[in-house]
Amino acid sequence: MPCRDCKRCWPGRPKPCGDNAGILKKRTPTLPEVNFSDEGTLRHLHLGTEWIQGTMDMDEPNALFHEYIQRMMAWMLFVEPDSVTKRQAMQLGLGAASLTKFCHKVVRMKTVAIELNPQVLAACRGWFKLAADNTRMQVVLADAAAEIQNPKWWGTVDALQVDLYDHEAAAPVLDSFPFYTHCRKLLTPEGCMTVNLFGRASSFDRSVEKISAAFGADAVWAFKPTREGNTVVMAQRTPSRPKREVLEARADAIQAQWGLPASKWVRVFKPLLTKTL
Repeated sequence: MPCRDCKRCWPGRPKPCGDNAGILKKRTPTLPEVNFSDEGTLRHLHLGTEWIQGTMDMDEPNALFHEYIQRMMAWMLFVEPDSVTKRQAMQLGLGAASLTKFCHKVVRMKTVAIELNPQVLAACRGWFKLAADNTRMQVVLADAAAEIQNPKWWGTVDALQVDLYDHEAAAPVLDSFPFYTHCRKLLTPEGCMTVNLFGRASSFDRSVEKISAAFGADAVWAFKPTREGNTVVMAQRTPSRPKREVLEARADAIQAQWGLPASKWVRVFKPLLTKTL
């Protein structure tokens, strides 16, 4: 969730298409206003501030633009590449729908996103090319903290991607031991959770301590921070230590099939309990 110094007025909000107008009318007054700004071919999502909540390259609307968003797919290194399309992804926080679109359209996984703000969903459908719900992709308008406690989701998610920030982007909205315990219940035995940790009021050490308490320290991996300051942490439902040559082979396959910089991932992340892979 990088920030930029925006000195230009944001474009006016376009009239939503018929499918989205109803969603916008239902907005909750306590939720922030949703708008966007364009910068060349890039379209940024904002929640009423200069903080960027997500970005789409209009020339490649299904691509993952930000490096930290790409790293949210690092769970792929821990499963066989030919099994990926048979798995299910869940995003907590829709953002600009980058991960939802990528998992659904590019990777061809079954995909569910949980989003609290109906305006965000309307914006993603109207401005960020998110498809309507279908048999393999749906967006559930709900409070993620409550929704993940629904037993229907337990044990169904192979890739849980957590990116929950408010309009100020000061710290993760949900970042507690009970929350991460509920996240763990969602995962299949080979499932992984990836979390974006960012914000001036956030604490990487405190967040990792809570994740480790919920998953076990031997299940937690962490990337080096990106240039913008985002740190992606991964936690496995079942801890494993694949050999480096296995990770490198899978990284090559991921890079060839889906265009993600997976070979770099192997070099810039490590298990919490060891210094090297």
